[in-house]
Amino acid sequence: MTLKEILPGESCIVKEVYANNLRKRIIDMGLITGTKVFVKKTAPLGDPIEIMVRGYSLTLRKAEARTIVVDRIEE
Repeated sequence: MTLKEILPGESCIVKEVYANNLRKRIIDMGLITGTKVFVKKTAPLGDPIEIMVRGYSLTLRKAEARTIVVDRIEE
């Protein structure tokens, strides 16, 4: 499952980042293996996605979110 598939209000744990050209940028933003991510909201057309990671808000495009493999946290 990718971060794009997580719905607003749900949390997940990052398993892997596959973005070749964006990998360094995404990792620099704190999205590394084992990081907990909370999806705050998505724009009306689904792009961009606003998430909370390591205590701050981050906005990602759908294309970026598709490159981040996650496990959903059942709360």
